[in-house]
Amino acid sequence: MTTTRKRRALVTGAAGGIGSALAEAFVRDGYDVILHDVNEEGGERARHLGAYFIKADLANPNAVEYLAREALSGGGVDVLVNNAGFQHVATVEEFPTDVWQRMIQVMLTAPFQLTKACLPGMRAGGWGRIINVASIHGLVASSNKAAYVSAKHGLIGLTKTTALEVGADGVTVNAICPAYVRTPLVEGQVAAQAETLGLPRDEVVERVMLEPVPIKRLIEPHEVASVALFLASEAGAAITGAQYTIDLGWTAR
Repeated sequence: MTTTRKRRALVTGAAGGIGSALAEAFVRDGYDVILHDVNEEGGERARHLGAYFIKADLANPNAVEYLAREALSGGGVDVLVNNAGFQHVATVEEFPTDVWQRMIQVMLTAPFQLTKACLPGMRAGGWGRIINVASIHGLVASSNKAAYVSAKHGLIGLTKTTALEVGADGVTVNAICPAYVRTPLVEGQVAAQAETLGLPRDEVVERVMLEPVPIKRLIEPHEVASVALFLASEAGAAITGAQYTIDLGWTAR
């Protein structure tokens, strides 16, 4: 009698926010999950979920290679979810070059490195899913977010290019582009803009973040995770090179 191993999913930046919801959703759906984060609390989250934890700083290319080796050594990666990221708000003239370089490495180069490492196994097995958590800022821009917008636009380009290269091998590559999600990252932006604009936090959410959208609320992390599960499922097998917007109607204008 042969047994079919459970599919394995690697989720980066999974200690909290969208990443935590993604890891939880894949565990619930029966995957073996490898949870990555730069912070130790990721280990606590992994133990709680019954997942395997790998700590690595994606700002270091060598650490990304270590993450890939560790993840692949346990039996391959069937689903790669590139989610890790962070934000820095400043005008182009005031944007620190070292922060720019770190953001591009974490949110664009690291996904490239992990994609490159995971693809041979996916292609050999005739099945794989790569899901890049981009952003509405991969499609449109906002002021004072040059590195974030550039990285996310680049991630969309990486998604499309990779999809064209590996579609014939049973591997799909897609991006999810949410607007503002209720996460610690967004909470930090709210606090920063409240201080900069001299507005109460609630007004920042209503007048800045929700101004472009007809659905006047923040997105919940589990809503993003639900789309990722769909793209990883057999129901999503014909979808590749796509940018799934969860944007509350932002790009309907």
